[in-house]
Amino acid sequence: MKILNFTIIKLTLCLIAGIIIAYLYAFSINLSLILAITGLVLLFFSYVIAKKQFQKTIWFGLLSYLTMICIGISTVTLHNPINSKHHYTKTLDEDSIPKTTFRIREVLKSNHYYDKYIVDILELNNNQVSGKILLNLQKDSINNKLHVDDIYITKTEFKNLPTTLNPGQFNYKAYLHRKYIYHQFTVNNNELLKVQSKNRTIFGYADILRKHINIKLQAYHFKPEELAIINALFLGQKQNISEEVYSTYANAGVIHILAVSGLHVGIILMILNFILKPIEYLKYGNIYKTLLLLILLWSFAITAGLSASVTRAVTMFSVLAIAINLKRPTNIYNTLALSMFIILLFKPLFLFDVGFQLSYLAVLSIVTIDPLLYKIWTPKNKILNFYWHTLTVTISAQIGIIPISLYYFHQFPGLFFISNLVIIPLLGFILGFGILIIFLALLNVPSSIFNTGFGYLISLLNQFISWITSQNQFVFKDIPINIFQVFASYFLIITGILLYKTKSYHSLKLFLVGIIGLQMAFIYTSLHIPHQEFVIFHKSRHTLTGNTINNKTIFSTDIDSLNLFKNIIKDYKVSNHIKKVSTDSLNPVYILNEKRLIIVDNIGAYHVKSFQPDYVLLIQSPKINLIRLIDSIKPKTIIADGSNYKSYVEQWKTVCLKRKLPFHYTGEKGAFTISY
Repeated sequence: MKILNFTIIKLTLCLIAGIIIAYLYAFSINLSLILAITGLVLLFFSYVIAKKQFQKTIWFGLLSYLTMICIGISTVTLHNPINSKHHYTKTLDEDSIPKTTFRIREVLKSNHYYDKYIVDILELNNNQVSGKILLNLQKDSINNKLHVDDIYITKTEFKNLPTTLNPGQFNYKAYLHRKYIYHQFTVNNNELLKVQSKNRTIFGYADILRKHINIKLQAYHFKPEELAIINALFLGQKQNISEEVYSTYANAGVIHILAVSGLHVGIILMILNFILKPIEYLKYGNIYKTLLLLILLWSFAITAGLSASVTRAVTMFSVLAIAINLKRPTNIYNTLALSMFIILLFKPLFLFDVGFQLSYLAVLSIVTIDPLLYKIWTPKNKILNFYWHTLTVTISAQIGIIPISLYYFHQFPGLFFISNLVIIPLLGFILGFGILIIFLALLNVPSSIFNTGFGYLISLLNQFISWITSQNQFVFKDIPINIFQVFASYFLIITGILLYKTKSYHSLKLFLVGIIGLQMAFIYTSLHIPHQEFVIFHKSRHTLTGNTINNKTIFSTDIDSLNLFKNIIKDYKVSNHIKKVSTDSLNPVYILNEKRLIIVDNIGAYHVKSFQPDYVLLIQSPKINLIRLIDSIKPKTIIADGSNYKSYVEQWKTVCLKRKLPFHYTGEKGAFTISY
């Protein structure tokens, strides 16, 4: 493929390979540095030798790629703060309760019980340390919010992050690990002592600016929903967007407009480029204009919180702005690769960020597929041509992100093309109008028809997206797809594009291989679907079991409705490609081929004379003598689910430990699966 002829693309792919290797296999700092330095030294000698040779060999290029893989490995290792001798984990004693000094770094979205923050640990028992941690602040009647750069002292226990307890559940622990967060603690306002400090970080100044803008906007009396959308569109803050509004945008296929990304930054760059155009007429005007553009773009990125999507977009458009304004020849693939290369050198684990992946795949798909689709028809009418091009761009982006979007979110918005046809042309006007409104607010211009009209425009946007989402028959949910099917799908898409462009025998063979590969991925998936298994799920205060037989699962619970367990059931169904589900009442005994399970509930009855069970499931905190139960029916494993009191679970755990009998508590070890 011609695209692989660009050196920066090859080097970026090698850097990605090194990052993936280091992510899957832990390397020490010393080993990673030795690999990188050795690679660089060998590369230098190879370059010196290659310069003296008349006939070029492959060794210099091969060493370049291997060295870049080693640099990718060392980048991950060096950026991981847990490898630093000053990281708090080096001095943390998990058996004690340390005195901790921390600074608020980032405000997260709250839930019903806690306000959540990412904080920087400054001191642990008066020892200077570093590292990030998740803070859960209990909500109370006072409900005092903490602010970025505030410093507090508290004495509380460091706890491990919650693990996934049910099949198919989102792995929040792994997500936080990719952000270098390894512990959490929970406190209330009374346990915090504020420390007076005038030191400010760049995040603190950005937070002050965002709050100042919001205070000024309050004079315009925007509705809460409108103000939440304004904060998402212009300030990169989505904490105040309700779950209902967020899911509405997701179901309509326009969730990308709530995350400041390439679309927003590209429009902002166009606006700034137009405003700053007169600078070009000055001596060295292009240089001044480029520097000013970069300052403004990165100021916007900092204000928006330097999220993965913002950083990616601003980096890419910074490279593009430099190339355009300094009259350098550009290639969009080179620009994409260079921006990705720069970002991954400084933030290697951005590679595993969903938004990062979706952004690059969407842009790559647009620049590759859109020219092919746009050539199908070229309307002479400018308005018709504009909407036709918008449609081809939208379809191109969707082709690029469908496999990975289904993998992460398991749903497909069937009316995405309608919502994007309306919103994308409108978004440029909304962003320009919004910048004007913020500018007027900062100048203390009184409320006028401008802000009233802007609020009405945001309301119309929300209403239109709600209408799109209300067409439930066009929102396809719970679509199962695994990583093998994702890679097979992308290989088929790539070979399909290649076949369309070249129409050669070689590309046809590759396309047919892609079809076979996708079929093999589906066959492999069908062979690994659980055909017979019994699962005891974890749910606080309740019991849920699932008995899967030949791609059909029968769910049983201790209450009449399954609505309380809909997320658990959906995750299990999607992750295991289950086609049919049904419900049934809990049985006291389950015979699973040669394996037998009995359920002991709060009544405490367990008299089984005909057989000895392999498993005993304790539910609803039965008041039983576990020693007598073990001696009576001699089970091989004791299981307790989330419906039991934790004090009871601890007693049972102690008994089983003394009797050397396996004990499984779903609240600690997750769901229990019996394959039969």
